[in-house]
Amino acid sequence: MSWKLKPRPLEPIERERDHLRTEVVRLKHDLEGKEQFLNRLQFLLRRRTETIDDLTGKLEAARAANQKLDAECERYAEMVKLS
Repeated sequence: MSWKLKPRPLEPIERERDHLRTEVVRLKHDLEGKEQFLNRLQFLLRRRTETIDDLTGKLEAARAANQKLDAECERYAEMVKLS
C-alpha cells in the first residue's frame, strides 16, 4: 500500500515564521548594501582629507615663497631708490 502524504495546511505561526525569515534575509541584504556604501564613503572621505592636506602643504609652501619674493622685491626697490 502506497502512502501519499498530503501537505498539511500551514498554521498561522508557521506562515508568520516563514514571513519573518524572508524579512530577515531582505534586511540582511539591505544592511550589506548600506555597509558597502558606508565603506565607499569612508574611503572617499580619507582620500579627500589626504588631498586637502596635500594642497594645504603646497599652499603654505607657496605663501612662504611669496614672502621671500616680497622681501627680495622690497630690497631691490630700496636699492633702486638709493641709486
